[in-house]
Amino acid sequence: MTLILTDENFEKEILISPKPVLVDFWMFNCAPCSLISPILEKLANDFGEKIILAKVNLDTAPFTCQKYDISLFPTVSLFKKGKPISGFTGIKPEPEIREWLENQLKEDKEVEKLIKEYEEYAKQNRFSLNPNRKIVEGIVKSLLEKEKKFGKRYCPCRRITGNPEEDKKIICPCIFHREEIEKNGHCLCGLFVRP
Repeated sequence: MTLILTDENFEKEILISPKPVLVDFWMFNCAPCSLISPILEKLANDFGEKIILAKVNLDTAPFTCQKYDISLFPTVSLFKKGKPISGFTGIKPEPEIREWLENQLKEDKEVEKLIKEYEEYAKQNRFSLNPNRKIVEGIVKSLLEKEKKFGKRYCPCRRITGNPEEDKKIICPCIFHREEIEKNGHCLCGLFVRP
């Protein structure tokens, strides 16, 4: 099922969606819009329960288009938790869009998996994860970026020296976190806190 969004229902539908929303911003008499639409519908169907497809026509949502600075059509944006997190303009081939979507959805799984690991670690060590979910997600995303770039989940609040022996100390959870939690009530980056 495709959601039709207007200025009146855009914010409400995007904010309440429990799943990522793939938004197709389009306009009448736009040839690339006509070409990408069936591709997005097919992909939404292929991804099934993982995403929701929504369409936004410039004529019925001019304020929404203005708010999100949509001036080129088609523009495709992926919204998660009410916010646009990635997107593109123009037409792209189906395999390229599919790969982009898979990467966006894969990141969600990696973040959730790592959060669960750190929750378990915190519980075993009698402290907690920061109760602010946005902070935790931001730190975890940073850790995953460091892992992609450097091969290790280096603490985002510590400087990587390039010396493998020294840098071992800052792999999250770093060797400093227990002392910092005891002394300050949280580790330096704020991932772990005293209960």
